[in-house]
This record gives sequence, C-alpha cells and structure tokens, in this order.
Amino acid sequence: MVAKRLTAVLFLFAVLLLIMLMALYPTASWQAGVRGLAIWWDVLFPSLFPFFVISEVLLGFGIVHFLGKLLDPLMKPAFRIPGSGGFVLAMGFASGYPVSAKLATKLREQGLVSRVEGERLVAFTTSSDPIFLIGAVSVGFFGNPKLAGVLALAHYGSALLLGLIMRFYGPADSESSVTTASTTAKGSSLKLALQAMHEARMADGRSLGELLRQAIASSLQLMAVVGGLVVFFSVILEVLTASGLMNSLYIAVQHLLPLAGLPSGLAEPLMGGLFEVTLGARASAAPEGIPLIYKAAAAAFILSWGGLSVHAQVASILNEADLRYAPFLLARLLHALLAAGLLLLLWGPLMDAAPAWIWLPEGVLQTDESLYGWSAITSGFQTFLLILLALFILSILVKIIHWIRAKRAL
Repeated sequence: MVAKRLTAVLFLFAVLLLIMLMALYPTASWQAGVRGLAIWWDVLFPSLFPFFVISEVLLGFGIVHFLGKLLDPLMKPAFRIPGSGGFVLAMGFASGYPVSAKLATKLREQGLVSRVEGERLVAFTTSSDPIFLIGAVSVGFFGNPKLAGVLALAHYGSALLLGLIMRFYGPADSESSVTTASTTAKGSSLKLALQAMHEARMADGRSLGELLRQAIASSLQLMAVVGGLVVFFSVILEVLTASGLMNSLYIAVQHLLPLAGLPSGLAEPLMGGLFEVTLGARASAAPEGIPLIYKAAAAAFILSWGGLSVHAQVASILNEADLRYAPFLLARLLHALLAAGLLLLLWGPLMDAAPAWIWLPEGVLQTDESLYGWSAITSGFQTFLLILLALFILSILVKIIHWIRAKRAL
C-alpha cells in the first residue's frame, strides 16, 4: 500500500515538473512536438502500418497457424515457444519494434501461446528493422557501410542468443495447452498445417471485407498510440535538455563510464538513447576523438535497448493481454549488454575482413525521409520472407535429424 502511494506521488511530481518545464520552454516544446509528429508521419506510419494490417489479416485467414505447424520442430526445442512464434520472429526482425509485441498479444488473445511463452516471445523478437540499422545508422549516421555487417550481426545475433537464454524463463509446465483436431491428428506436417489453417479460418468466420475493416481500424488505433508516445517523449527529452537537467545526467554518467573502461564522451549518446533510439543512435556517431569501435558498441547498445519511447509503446500493447512488462524490461537491458559485448568481440575479425562496400537494397541509402517508409516496406517484406525461408530450412533439418536418430534407435 505504501509503495503504491509512493509511486502515485512520484508520478504526480513528474507530471507537474513536466508541465512546469513545458510552460517555461514553450518554443522548445512546440519544436520537439513538431519533430516527433514529422518522424511519426514520414517514417513510422508508412513503415509500420502495412505490417500491422497484413499481420492481422494473416492471423484471420489462419496463415499464422499454418506456418506454426511447419515451424514447431524448430521453435519448441530451441526457444520453448510454439511454431507460430516463428512468424512473430520473422515479422519482428523484418519490421522492427513494436510489431512483435502486437503479434504476440494477438497470439495470446487467441490462446496460441501461454502467458510465459508470450513474454518470452516479446522479449527476444523486439528489434530494430534492418533498413534503419543499415541505412539510417550504419550509412546515414556513421557514413560507413562496412559497419552494417558487424552491427547487424551483433544486434540480431544477440537477440537470438537472448531467445535461447529466455527459454529458461518460467516453469516447465508453462507451455500452452491448445488442443485441436489438428494437434492430435496423425499425418504429414503439411497436412496438419493445412488442417490447422482451415480450422483457424472457420473459427474466425469473418468475411474478407470485415477482416480488412477491423484490421485497419485496430491498426490505426495502435498507430495513434505510437505517434502520441513518440511526440510525448520527444517533448520530454527536449525540455529536459533546454532546462539543463540532461547536462547533470551527462556529468553523472561521464564519471561512471570510465569505471567500465568506456570513454566518458559516450555519456550524451547513451543518455539520449535511454529516451529515444533515433536520437541516441545519431548522437553515438557524433563524438570526435573516440575510437569507432566504442561508438559502434554504443549504437548497438542503444538499438537493442530501444529507448523509453519504444518501451512505452510495448507496455501499452502488452496491457491488451495479461503479458507483463517487467520481463520485457529486463530482457531489453540484457539484449543491450549482449549486443554491445558481441560487437566488441566480433569487431576485429569482421571489420578487417569486411569489403569496402556491401550490397544494399535499392533505397537503403535514401536520405529523404519522405521515401523512407517505402524503402522500409520493400526491404522489410524481403527480410521477412528470407527469415521465414531460413526457419523452414532449419525446421526441415531438425526433422531429418530426429528421423535419423529414430532410425538408428530401431
């Protein structure tokens, strides 16, 4: 009871402080709000909205159930989640935060994952989209295409490593217990997958028009929430900077970083990335006199942490189901530490062997934000299909290995 009262008092104090700062710095607040709105409209809305709509349509048609049956042999032993989590993994890595949180919540609402499985799923599938990591950060902010490979491997590799770690989260009896005719039937994986898709489509029962209408309506509602949070945190960071409070935080962090063996000049990027991933990633490339390896490690940390803006977006989505935010928070911190550490380990071998140029999809080098959304959509769907293909191949290999072992055991 005392803790709840203390939390309420602190929250009220923070709100009053924010109102006071906005009143003292109205110009800064207005400019930050306009910038946040521009980022939402030019970048986030066109790049996220299609994925939200299409993913809900695929769920309604049973495509996710179909994919889930085919990916069960890989996802269950590796990550202790049903095969439908493979769809969330592919979509989350391809389209970036917070798409995976929305999909995991939908799976939870349909009973396809348990509470713990949903929390595992959100924890390691929340990531940056590849066009932002490659085009905006590596090429745009750092001006170094060679950085894309090591940064992507550190970010997505540490996410998969986090997924393997998260398989130990939760009790052994926390797996979902969804039982349908397709789960108990005998037959080939493809037959079971088709049967699961048919059952899901019949259970949904909505016409294509109704499915599209509801998918668009719910996606627009979610995009409004995302936009509001982006603007909100943009204003917070700007008024804290204008008031000088951020400088105090910078000084405090500057004294802590050398204790970890890191340059004190990374304090500003890390504190900026604490609030907003784009601002932090851009600031990580700016400090002069700091070796590139440390600036890249800071960028990997910030991309994997996601910023409080992304955290608020995910928390608002998780509230739609019974999924808890605390495991996601701890997973983000662990992902950030793993990504930075993995980049430092891989830096020497990968950067020395990397060519002076890398293949990049058309549009990734696009600096015009008005064209960013289209580039994100095209590269995102390409990445989604490639990840699904890789997961299918791995699933087939796992089944072959099990078949060979069963033959030898006879």
